This record gives sequence, C-alpha cells and structure tokens, in this order.
Amino acid sequence: MAKVTLSILSEMKKAGEKFTSLTAYDSTQAHLASSQGVEVILVGDSLGNVCQGQTSTVPVTVDDMCYHTRCVSMKAGDSLLMADLPFASYTNEQQALTNATRLMQAGAEVVKLEGEAWLAPIVTRLREQGIPSCVHLGLTPQSVHVLGGYKVQGRDEARANAMIEAAILLEKAGAAVLVLECVPSVLAREITRAVQIPVIGIGAGADTDGQVLVIYDMLNMTAGRKPKFVKNYMAEGGSAQDAVAAYVKEVKNGTFPGQEHGFE
Repeated sequence: MAKVTLSILSEMKKAGEKFTSLTAYDSTQAHLASSQGVEVILVGDSLGNVCQGQTSTVPVTVDDMCYHTRCVSMKAGDSLLMADLPFASYTNEQQALTNATRLMQAGAEVVKLEGEAWLAPIVTRLREQGIPSCVHLGLTPQSVHVLGGYKVQGRDEARANAMIEAAILLEKAGAAVLVLECVPSVLAREITRAVQIPVIGIGAGADTDGQVLVIYDMLNMTAGRKPKFVKNYMAEGGSAQDAVAAYVKEVKNGTFPGQEHGFE
C-alpha cells in the first residue's frame, strides 16, 4: 500500500472505491491495522472507554491523546493517521489551534472534532494554519449527556436537514473528511452524495465512502454490550491479522456493513 493521503481518499471517493478505518491506541495495534491495508488509523478518544475504563469519553485529556497518538505514530506505516481532539479542547479558534498543533506534533496528520455548523470558523482557522480536519456528525459521544444517551440521530426531518446543511457548510469551511455515527442509512447516503469530501460511517449504513470500527469491538474484546453496528470478526476463528484482513475485504467488496448493522 502506498502512503495514504487525503488526496488518495478523495480519488477513492470519486472512483467509488471503498476504504477502511480502524481505531488504534498503541504501536502494536497500529502495526496490526497498517500491515493489513487499513487506509485510516484513528486514535480515538474512545480510549477513555476501552483503555481507561471510563463510562464516557469526557474525562480524556489532550495529554492522553498526545501520548497515544505518539505511540500509534511509531507503527502507523502507510496509513493516514487521524486523532481526536477531546472534550472541551476546541471551544474557540485559538484553543482549537493550540491543541490541534500539539496533536499534529505528536504525529497526527488529521485532527477530528465533534459538532456541526458552529465548527465552521474553527475548521477554517485550522485549515489556514495547515491542519486538516475531520468533523464528526450524528451521535457525538462527547455530547452524550446533552443527547440523553447513545441514541440514533437524524431520524426526524428537521434534524436530518440540519445535518445535511451542516455537512455542506463544513465542506465549504475547509473540512477534509466527515464521520457519520449512528444515523439512518438513507440520511448517510444523502450526506455522502451532497459533499465532495470523503465520508466515513459507523452505524451509518453501506453507502458512505469508508467505514470505521473500534478495533476492540471487531476483535470481540468489548467489555459489555456490543453496539448494533459491530461485527465480530473473530467469530470464525483465526488470528487478529486474519480478522482485520477480513474486515478490509468485506468493506471493499460491500459485504460489510450489512443491513443488520444499520438504522432505518
């Protein structure tokens, strides 16, 4: 696999070629993902749940994210490395720039933020300073207390239209990638078609340009109930390498996600 860049992801979208993403939190997981051809490695603030044992991502700090990003960058290989800006670390343009700079210096190549239209000026400022951004729409775990839990977003017409408008606005503001989490499959398809930038889905159906899963989930190492959108790639036996290779193959050939992994 040649070094993955944002330009390559854009070319894959134009060609209708699906791409894959997995989370990683250390160098071993990064090597596992990159060696099997995963295009995008995400150092997610989900590390709060799966590494720290927290009940949400809210307690995760910028220091935490920089540490794990640095570890992952050691073995990310040719994968594009994306890292989350954690809770309340981008409340204004200057704060976002300061913390995004720290993540980039730790090895990130793209930073991810959660939110909608209000992020537009922050996205623009980051782009002006040479920092590509990915905006996470739909179920945004950092806002779980406002959302009232981990619930599907965009089922009513008003919210769906607001998300479509936000996606278009954020692309114009300079966002390089979008992530859609736990939104109806039909809405994810509309947003993916409405923008020129790549769209990654998780619990968003099969029509997004790429898919992402938490590596612990797809390796059946989840503590507690698995989300509906997860597939256990260890179910048929084999190694972790076999599981990641199967995930990559199934995303690319359209087998995953199936209808059972999405929301109406």
